[in-house]
Amino acid sequence: MLKKREFHECHSLYDLLVDPAVFPYVRNKPQSYEEYLFATKQLMVEEEQGTCISRTILNEMGHPIGSIDLYDIVNQTGFLATWIGIPYFGQGYNRRAKEAFFTELFLERQIETVFLKIRQHNIRSKKAVEKLPYVQLANDLSPHIYNKINDRQQNYDLYKVERADFTASCLAIKQEIAT
Repeated sequence: MLKKREFHECHSLYDLLVDPAVFPYVRNKPQSYEEYLFATKQLMVEEEQGTCISRTILNEMGHPIGSIDLYDIVNQTGFLATWIGIPYFGQGYNRRAKEAFFTELFLERQIETVFLKIRQHNIRSKKAVEKLPYVQLANDLSPHIYNKINDRQQNYDLYKVERADFTASCLAIKQEIAT
């Protein structure tokens, strides 16, 4: 479902990214395919430097359908950015990608906290993240970060996932399945 980023998938991803239903909500907004290639190369360099972890989201056939990144990693904490192409909306890819990525981050990479900033008018993303049992609304829990991401205007809600909450949720699911 997830794999390290590679250049050969950039054409497919760029075509999905520029869709008007997706493009306004992505973190980096390349104005051309070449700019997207450059941004992908930058993500690969940042991953080598330890300030970013970037993965391509794949469907069951192994085709690229979106990306998921942890960026601005400092002190085992970072910000999550996820996007999926419109043909794959509503099929559960977002949740499965996040769970696979959080498993890597919290169990293999020793990340402690993942923040998610979501535009207040992006109802689709807010509903998707609020379905995850280990996500907390953090506007009041982390006011310094909430104020920082809303320094000019109050456009974002802040959510967070803690390693302990994610692992406890995984454990509860395993216990539920076992009974």
